[in-house]
Amino acid sequence: MNAPSPQLHPEIHNHPAPVALLQDLATRFGSQYSAALVVREQHGRDESSFSVPPPAAVVFAESTQDVADAVQLAARFKVPVIPFGVGSSLEGHLLAVQGGISLDLGRMNQVLAINAEDLTVTVQAGVTRKQLNEAVKSAGLFFPVDPGADATLGGMAATRASGTNAVRYATMRENVLALEVVTARGEVMRTGTRAKKSSAGYDLTRLMVGSEGTLGVITEVTVKLYPLPEAVMAATCSFNSLADAVNTTIHVIQMGVPIARCELLDANTIRMVNKHSNLALREGAMLLMEFHGSPASVQEQVATVQAIAHDFGGQTFEWASTPEARTKLWTARHNAYFAGIQSRPGCKVITTDACVPISKLADALLDSVTEAQTSGIPYFLVGHVGDGNFHMGYLIDPDSAEERATAEQLNHRLVQRALKLGGTCTGEHGVGLHKMDFLVQEAGDGAIAMMRAIKQALDPDNLMNPGKIFRR
Repeated sequence: MNAPSPQLHPEIHNHPAPVALLQDLATRFGSQYSAALVVREQHGRDESSFSVPPPAAVVFAESTQDVADAVQLAARFKVPVIPFGVGSSLEGHLLAVQGGISLDLGRMNQVLAINAEDLTVTVQAGVTRKQLNEAVKSAGLFFPVDPGADATLGGMAATRASGTNAVRYATMRENVLALEVVTARGEVMRTGTRAKKSSAGYDLTRLMVGSEGTLGVITEVTVKLYPLPEAVMAATCSFNSLADAVNTTIHVIQMGVPIARCELLDANTIRMVNKHSNLALREGAMLLMEFHGSPASVQEQVATVQAIAHDFGGQTFEWASTPEARTKLWTARHNAYFAGIQSRPGCKVITTDACVPISKLADALLDSVTEAQTSGIPYFLVGHVGDGNFHMGYLIDPDSAEERATAEQLNHRLVQRALKLGGTCTGEHGVGLHKMDFLVQEAGDGAIAMMRAIKQALDPDNLMNPGKIFRR
């Protein structure tokens, strides 16, 4: 199969919404409806580099019935519906490339049921991960999936998010037990249960997790919770080269150390983070790690990792043992994206999130960094390298066609390299607009045909977030 060309601009087929639909929405939703340009523009952009006309209107849902009514009205007029959480997606998921209405679920933010004895919780789709953890911490529990942004649980389920804790606690795919979903016909259905496992029929929960709003609108999510660890320690360790840091990671994972977080930043990114977050981290390749467990098990993990790091020239570990110090450190890591943007005012970011088998991490990452350095395009590198996932962010002048083309070529070669090594074009951001051609190459024509058939069966009029994942 031929490799896809870099996707420089999305396909836009903007169909105006009928005035009758907008009138019906205004009548049904009142103050929960807006056609104001500033509101539409807010809901017509995300963290991607794409520029697309805004949706025709925005509906602020406050209940599952609101979602069902909005979808039914849109379906009557055959107008697209685009779910909206907090707008933190990176691949153009919420852009109105075929027009339509934006359905904002941010007001659906109730924690519905905390089942501490079963280690589960059910929330409305607009609950954010920080809000959820605040609600369950008094029960001695936490939800570990942490994509960095304070995303909504509905959005995280829709994009199959993961993040810094995935190396130990896995991703949304493994942590979502059940969903409530409004279908393209405006019907409310439930998938899954709170039971840990089931062999009952098709796994519709997994079908919806990662569907990016193209098969329905997620309105409720039931997820697993975990006991707060008895002991937590975070540490940084600097290395003389990226290769040493990467090889340390590979050996830690292959030794079976149950490390909770293992993040990689290069010297370029450390400089940006230091300036943005007022830190004084050593400017070199760095692993930022966290260990969870009993005091004894944490000490055992630390000793093993220190020995491995020492073999690869790791510098002295710098510890952050208090909650305040750990929070400062991880906040700085999560703000690496914004540190990159601040380093070049007015820039746009073209980012990628390839993931490869852990044994191939050095092959995928080091060549990509060399290409970025050679290109002259400013960039940052962060990675959840414990599970083979890394991000390159290329900082481009949005008015420079040459820089955009160069950055997309870099992204193109990075993804090709990951696929060749048995990896994926997207470890956690999702396909959206940016990775559609790569998905064809990764999954194959047969799998894409099956996805299209599912989409056609569940959304025959192509109204659920159209133009995403694959071209119709």
